[in-house]
Parts: sequence; C-alpha cells; structure tokens
Amino acid sequence: MSRTIPTINTARVTLRGMRPEDFGRFAQIWSMPEVASHITGKPRSRSRSWDAFLRNAGHWQISGFGQWAVQIHGQQQMAGQAGFFFAARGLGEDFDPFPEAGWVLAPDNHGKGLGLEAVTAAHDWFDRIVAGRTVCMITPENENSLRLAQALGYKLLREVEVDGSAVLLMTRKGPPV
Repeated sequence: MSRTIPTINTARVTLRGMRPEDFGRFAQIWSMPEVASHITGKPRSRSRSWDAFLRNAGHWQISGFGQWAVQIHGQQQMAGQAGFFFAARGLGEDFDPFPEAGWVLAPDNHGKGLGLEAVTAAHDWFDRIVAGRTVCMITPENENSLRLAQALGYKLLREVEVDGSAVLLMTRKGPPV
C-alpha cells in the first residue's frame, strides 16, 4: 500500500511529509527539555527520536493520516510537527480507538500563532478527508496547548495518571460550530 502525504499551505506555514533530511532537526526539537517537559517528561535520546520519526512515516502508510512536518515559510528547517496518530496507550475505549491529535513546535516559535495556524490546518484537512472524533492528551500545566485544544473544540474527557504524571484526556467530536 502506498499513500501520498498531502501538502497543506497556510499564510505562514506549510504542513508537509517528513523527509530524511528532517531527522536532525526532529531529534534536536525532541531533545529540548522545554519541549519534553510537557509531553514525555524528559528529553528523547537520538535513538528514541529515530524510532518516533520512522513511526510517523509509517503511520501514513497504515492509517492514511499521520504527523506532518511544520515548516515556516522562508525557513529551511522544520519548526515542529502536527497531525494525528494511533498510540494504543491503554487508556480506555473512550480514548484509544480514536485518532489522537498531537503538535509540537520548537520553543523559539512559540507565542506567534504559528501553532494554532498549523494545527487548525491539520484539523481542517482531517475534518474533510477522514472525519469523526479525535482525542488529545495534555498535561494540566501546558497552558498554551490547552488554549489551542479549546480553540479547536476539544473538551475535557477525564484526568488520568500516565507514567506517574497527571494528564488531561480531551475529545473533539468534529469541527467546532
């Protein structure tokens, strides 16, 4: 099975398939403590980043959706990633069967509205092509991601503990009205 990863252009960013040459920047972003603190709790090793990078590529082939590289217009390197995946986290039938949304932006690009622009474009594509309920998982202290999720129409499902840390499970039944 071969699937083409769509490219999405907005006013300031392009969502595109990740390329082999993106791996260095991908690993660099995931090694940043300020990125990992709200997601995994600790920076990823280069080896774990490679596993995740390959998983992102394979997800498109298996599911027909996945994570895009976020590239800011006029910049060579990817600035982050956004999209959807299945994580099989074992968090229950109200969470696991649904595509999980995720987004990461390098800290030097925070506070510019680029994350909202990229994630809105990804959700617009999902709503047109795949459609249906999505979920996301955010730590309670990650205020930027919580604001972004709420702007996209996510609502609190429940709070759980994952790997010793509290996280909020959120759900979105479709585009906000």
